[in-house]
Amino acid sequence: MLRKNRLFTPGPTPLLPAAQSAMASFTAHHRTADFRSLFQRVLADMKEFIGTQNDVLVLACSGTGVMEASVSNLTSPGDKVLVLTAGKFGERWTGLAKAFGCNVEVLSAPYGETFSLSDVRAKIARDVRVVYVQATESSTGARHDVEGIAKIVRASGNDTLLVVDAITGLGTTHLDVDGWGVDVIIGGSQKALMIPPGLAYCAVSERAWQRMETAKSPRFYFDLRKERKSAAKGESAYTPATSLFAALGAALEFVRRMGNGDLAKGREALVDNAELCAAMTRAGVQAVGLKLYASSPAAALTAVCSPNGIDSGKIAKEFRESFDAVVANGQGEMKGQIFRIAHIGYYDYLDTIGILGALEHVLVRSAGTAIEYGAAVRAAQEVYARGLSDKRQLVGA
Repeated sequence: MLRKNRLFTPGPTPLLPAAQSAMASFTAHHRTADFRSLFQRVLADMKEFIGTQNDVLVLACSGTGVMEASVSNLTSPGDKVLVLTAGKFGERWTGLAKAFGCNVEVLSAPYGETFSLSDVRAKIARDVRVVYVQATESSTGARHDVEGIAKIVRASGNDTLLVVDAITGLGTTHLDVDGWGVDVIIGGSQKALMIPPGLAYCAVSERAWQRMETAKSPRFYFDLRKERKSAAKGESAYTPATSLFAALGAALEFVRRMGNGDLAKGREALVDNAELCAAMTRAGVQAVGLKLYASSPAAALTAVCSPNGIDSGKIAKEFRESFDAVVANGQGEMKGQIFRIAHIGYYDYLDTIGILGALEHVLVRSAGTAIEYGAAVRAAQEVYARGLSDKRQLVGA
């Protein structure tokens, strides 16, 4: 039978066709009026997409590049920082902070879990300069309580900054960046914004800009002050990824149309879409006897425990070989034990129903599981129907 390659991974995610077209046809030089117009429009729209009044920068790099920038620009060697880690990407914060000579305090939670807020509160000492955390730990599918953590940081009365890696969180999670007092929030192009890897972005508070003036860690390409100065003139400090900017502009316009011309409402609709697809997926996998891995599941992806005795790599392979569908194996210590189905960005109801229908066949073929065909799909359908019913009641009210 005909097979279409489909990504169900938490990055890269499926590409928006309009963004692909914009990227393929864009040829403007980056030091021209045409590109400056695009650049300024994209930066203004990114503020609405993130939901912030703070300055936003977009750099040509992966998300890890801006993670590094949020260490090098905000710390000096010997500074004490607190890393909240519960997976591979939390561990990346630890590695980055150590690379720049920080004194790293680590609060760990087991993979698949999240942090006790009382434990976070106990770790916020007066000499902690920065707290680093994920909004969504995409290696485990767990969602962290950014609002709760932010309240603790602000209530401490210290001059502590909060940096949030929301690379998979933005566009899949409702985040009140300014209201909660997040000092730096980080995103990536290959997630909810539906374009290829290559751009990373961040919103930076005035508190964080002030810290940069005294921070002593080395920086050059990732000197955010330099980027801010150039952005004020409608340019990037160095050669930007021009075609990806064109794609980003098209993606933001798509999100605006989701909100009937209002980009902020479009962002809310994009998040609601991820939440609904995630709820459908969780119901579907549980209906065929599988267990969820994360104790506080994110909307960006669903991490599923492999059946007893079955390597999750075998399940991922069966998805690919039978349906040309790409799901993610576990990472780090969970490789072979979980598989991850993402629902980020250009991903909808039919994608959700399709991957759950495929899952039923995959379990029979790879694990020999006795399956009532349609069980996962039926459970997802019921979640979808309840969502429609709730929406109609709200409209009627």
